[in-house]
Amino acid sequence: MTALLPDRLSVDPDSPYHDAELLARGVGVRFRGEEKTNVEEYCVSEGWVRLSVGSKVDRHGRALTLRLTGPVEPYLRDPA
Repeated sequence: MTALLPDRLSVDPDSPYHDAELLARGVGVRFRGEEKTNVEEYCVSEGWVRLSVGSKVDRHGRALTLRLTGPVEPYLRDPA
């Protein structure tokens, strides 16, 4: 299933790794065996995720993020 998903994906529309069609299908991420719902970006080959930190935003209005390393497993929530 992960062969269909890119190595790196971001929810930020300004990022070169953003794919709106794929995100509309519903992408889920398991990080260290736990499903995460606040993932802003991930990279499977480098083994990291960028998670949003609560409702805090920076001076540009983007969510503050925290980068954590570990095993990343992306999957499609609705494979149809």
